[in-house]
Amino acid sequence: MEFVTLNNGVKMPLVGFGVYLVSDLEECERSVSWALSAGYRLIDTAAIYKNEEAVGAAIKKSGIPRDELFITTKVWIQDAGEENAKKAYEASLEKLGLDYVDLYLIHQPFGDYYGSWRAMEKLYRDGRVRAIGVSNFNDARYVDITVNSDIVPAVNQVETHPFFQQNTLREAMAEYGTQHEAWGPLAEAKLGIFENETLVKIAKKHNKSVAQVVLRWNVDRKVVVIPKSVHRERIEENFNIWDFKLDAEDIAAIAALDRGRSELVDHQSAKVAKVLNSWKAHD
Repeated sequence: MEFVTLNNGVKMPLVGFGVYLVSDLEECERSVSWALSAGYRLIDTAAIYKNEEAVGAAIKKSGIPRDELFITTKVWIQDAGEENAKKAYEASLEKLGLDYVDLYLIHQPFGDYYGSWRAMEKLYRDGRVRAIGVSNFNDARYVDITVNSDIVPAVNQVETHPFFQQNTLREAMAEYGTQHEAWGPLAEAKLGIFENETLVKIAKKHNKSVAQVVLRWNVDRKVVVIPKSVHRERIEENFNIWDFKLDAEDIAAIAALDRGRSELVDHQSAKVAKVLNSWKAHD
């Protein structure tokens, strides 16, 4: 396993396991257990996923020492604001069955996220969370919260895959020292990613799968990835990316695939903002 070091000195695994859309609790617990057995130590969940209990159960059953794990969860729009975010954090801890999380993120750049950030800064100062960050913040929103807050986000988790490489945002985050983390690193199995001629060619060249090539491409850029699967063989395959390396020709070919825009969830869209604000993490 390889790690990146966050701007506060905390080490974060480069490859983790995500549980977005794994709403069946038994399936989620089973998948996380398989991931932990395969060697993953970063598990990424969120209040809106409604599976924190299953993640916690898998962690408990694993017997892995807590200090070897890196657990991420997120505060939803519904719980934005200083007081609400504090309550949301406590609720997430209870569901996870943990005393702390390693990374707590603002899930969406909507609602009173400045209030949430103030609450998170206090949680961090009080030692209740090891690092705090944001998710889905484009370059303007990211810079705005960064220059107007006491603590620079340790992480910004955003849609990142070969068709949306986030190069402009990466430049902004590099200036302030925020770690880039990719959700949807396999484009959520959409956009024809597994049939893409360029990626298939590179995969055959290295005797690897397209998924392994795409994940390796991101980790070589020091982007943390959190691929999701509910199939044990895929979970293990996505972790087995350390025995090959892409060359300059491969990297240039993948760079040419960038479309420079969101292909999954456009957070600058009024329609997307309306839909996300309608979702509820709890009753």
